[in-house]
Amino acid sequence: EVQLVESGGGLVQPGGSLRLSCAASGFTFSNTAMTWGRQAPGKGLEWVSTINRGGTSTDYADSVKGRFTISRDNAKNTLYLQMNSLKPEDTAVYYCGRYIGGRNFYKETEGTQVTVSS
Repeated sequence: EVQLVESGGGLVQPGGSLRLSCAASGFTFSNTAMTWGRQAPGKGLEWVSTINRGGTSTDYADSVKGRFTISRDNAKNTLYLQMNSLKPEDTAVYYCGRYIGGRNFYKETEGTQVTVSS
C-alpha cells in the first residue's frame, strides 16, 4: 500500500522559512519522480515542484522559483521542500505526490497546512 505522509507545516511570519518533509513507503521511492502541490483556500490544486528519481533535475512553478527548493533522500525514502522568503499568498495545504507527467499534480494525501501571516 502506497503511503505518503507530510510533516513540517505550521504558522510562519512573512519572510520566514519552513521545511516540509514527506515520508514515503509502499513503493520503490528511488525509482519514482516526485512532486509537491498545494491548494490555497477557495482555489484549485496547484503544481509547485517536481524532482526526478535521482534528485539531479528539478522544476518549479514560477510563483515559487528562487524561493523554494525541492530535494530528496532516497536512502531515507523522504522528499523535502525548503520554503524561504514565504509570502501570505503561499498559505495553502501542501501535498506530496508521485509524478504523473508534465506540470500536473495528483492529490493522494491529507497534506500539511502552511499559514503565512503576521
